[in-house]
Amino acid sequence: MRVHHLVAGRMAPPLGPAIICHVLLVEHPEGLVLVDSGLGRADLADPRRLGPARHLLRPQSGVTAIDAVEAAGFDPSHVAHVVLTHLDFDHVGGALDFPQATWHTTAAEWAAATSDIKAVEKTRYRSAHLGGSSSMQSHAGEGDPWRHGLSAIEVLDGITLVPMIGHTRGHAAVTVQSDAGLVVHAGDAVFDASHYDPALAKIGILRAFEKSVVRIPSRLKTNHAALAALHADPDVTVVNAHDTRVFPG
Repeated sequence: MRVHHLVAGRMAPPLGPAIICHVLLVEHPEGLVLVDSGLGRADLADPRRLGPARHLLRPQSGVTAIDAVEAAGFDPSHVAHVVLTHLDFDHVGGALDFPQATWHTTAAEWAAATSDIKAVEKTRYRSAHLGGSSSMQSHAGEGDPWRHGLSAIEVLDGITLVPMIGHTRGHAAVTVQSDAGLVVHAGDAVFDASHYDPALAKIGILRAFEKSVVRIPSRLKTNHAALAALHADPDVTVVNAHDTRVFPG
């Protein structure tokens, strides 16, 4: 499978570096597959859909998942699946522009966003973004034993959810077995890529922001260590959602 790295959102927070919504577009035998989906056109047309966080993150106009898919030369109607690390607005908003696609997330994340919302989570899950798929598949359980003590749930041939809770109660990394090796999209399990790649400099503001929005703080170090172990595997490429330094090109 061929994997394309796309920018499906750009944000310019006033107190930190510019960040992106880094998503993957996979040429899969079942059709095109998006891993995370960044922002949607309706979000940029009416930023109020994003809630109070829009004032902090300041999304930039004209950068969405569907625009990125079109710019890469693909027909958006061919996107058959969207595999989501979690359901924060900057990861799920763009999926609404692909109404024909089946969404995939963990059952724990779907419950946290829809049926078991805690008071502290009400601002992060936006009702405008949920229920936008005609077909939702929520995947229960931990899956099968995988690398470095992690587990994996296969959602499509060659694509898995790897439960990595912390940022949210149902967060997962997503792996894609590409033609060039295994790509691991860590989502928001890490913000500053230097946590897993010691060749990069630390970005304090990203680390501070990660701590301010994490749902289960005790899982941060565990997730970072797992991603560092994966990064050290010679056949693995680890990326995350927002650190521009790990975006190819």
